[in-house]
Amino acid sequence: MSAADPVLLVLAKAPVPGAVKTRLSPPATPEQAAEIAAAALLDTLDTVAATPAVTPVIALSGDLSVARRGAEIRRALSGWTVLEQRGPTFAERLVAAYADVGARFPGRPVLQIGMDTPHLHWSLLDAAARRLDGGARALLGTALDGGWWALGLGDPDDARVLRAVPTSRPDTGALTRRALSEHGLRVEPLPPMSDVDTMADAVTVAATVPGGRFAAAVFDLRESWLVPLRDQA
Repeated sequence: MSAADPVLLVLAKAPVPGAVKTRLSPPATPEQAAEIAAAALLDTLDTVAATPAVTPVIALSGDLSVARRGAEIRRALSGWTVLEQRGPTFAERLVAAYADVGARFPGRPVLQIGMDTPHLHWSLLDAAARRLDGGARALLGTALDGGWWALGLGDPDDARVLRAVPTSRPDTGALTRRALSEHGLRVEPLPPMSDVDTMADAVTVAATVPGGRFAAAVFDLRESWLVPLRDQA
């Protein structure tokens, strides 16, 4: 990494049972859901670490000391800049994270992702970071459920326009694009991707990355989900 590299920002929650991936329960228990979340986060951290010429930053909420695989996550974050999330809502925490990165790394573009895409490949992040480095002002990767999985901004201060955008809705991606466009930004698309909200999502995504921690966490536990998963489908 260098003093001019784009910042690759991960917004994440410490995988504490009952605090993360609550939509996986049922059929998963809160402990199983947290284990899946921990595996997704660890796979995401590996992907970011494999991305060349970026500065890795995580904005984290929650306490790793009581999280599943917390010690392993701490080791994976060695060499990262770790920020604490600020704000009562996701939109406010997102804006604050961009502001904190902008203050810590002035003049750098920022590409932000979450921990819901453990199937993400580093080459896609690399291509997006290079587009920002080349002058793109806004990149948006929409999720198949109508949200979004990635947001890139040439100027992190532009994130402030997202404070009023509602989240966790089928039109969040469209509303995010509109807010950025109305702010005068040309929003360039990234490839759409699925993310992990339900257990059915988790099984589908795990099948695409069978060698990762996420897939292992999902399929090691799936026997206890088979009946409720069939009922859910």
